[in-house]
Amino acid sequence: MTVGTDARLDRIGTDGSYVIVPMDHGITIGAVQGLKDIESTIDGVTSGGADAVLTQKGIAPRVHDNKNDKGYIVHLNGSTTIGPDENDKRMTGTVEEAIRAGADAVSFHINVGSDHEPDQLTQLSEVTEKADRFGMPVLAMAYARGPGVDPEDPDALGHAVRLAEELGADIVKTGYSGDADSFQHVVESTRLPVVIAGGSKGTDRETIEMVRGVMDAGGAGVSMGRSIFQHEDPEAIARAVAGVVHDDLSTEDALAEAGLALEA
Repeated sequence: MTVGTDARLDRIGTDGSYVIVPMDHGITIGAVQGLKDIESTIDGVTSGGADAVLTQKGIAPRVHDNKNDKGYIVHLNGSTTIGPDENDKRMTGTVEEAIRAGADAVSFHINVGSDHEPDQLTQLSEVTEKADRFGMPVLAMAYARGPGVDPEDPDALGHAVRLAEELGADIVKTGYSGDADSFQHVVESTRLPVVIAGGSKGTDRETIEMVRGVMDAGGAGVSMGRSIFQHEDPEAIARAVAGVVHDDLSTEDALAEAGLALEA
């Protein structure tokens, strides 16, 4: 890891913990709620406490004036839900393009256990090698997905995060195993900071309880998209998430301080 990599990691996190809001879903699922007026969403989540936002390279012109001096990550592969295989993520950008777009880091998605794992392994390795030349951090989105793979199995998730470290990533994002006790194994499988995906939007309490579980297991935060940007109040839910990640708040205190109703 270079001095430049360390400096850029500081731009996308706070004291080694991370609240990242991916909004690259326009490729995957289209311009859904929260992505049409992405400028307002970016302003809201970063005002609420997100450390960084993440998009594909083409959205960069809509990011910088609205991110309130927070970090910016460019995602380098993608697929669509209407294509033949959503797990078949294809390259959509390069490290050099991300630098030209003003990114502080790049990210890359790999489905460990899928039919496309071999190609994605090679591509992630190439991305980390190139990024290292420029002192650019790499967030590896390493999911356990494929035929016969349980996406919440802690052993499979542990394998996925270790793979990211072995290939030279600087942070790793993966799925949640369902509880803090089992997720501790995932965190202990690597020395990288581990952040979790949010998945489909649940209730506010479900979202914040999941974040609390990750932090209790020794995780480093979240890289949470739809649960935040599709929320009726993205700023408020970002504030609740950041309250747990950065201020170690309980679920109840985080929701209350964000002004969100405490569901039963």
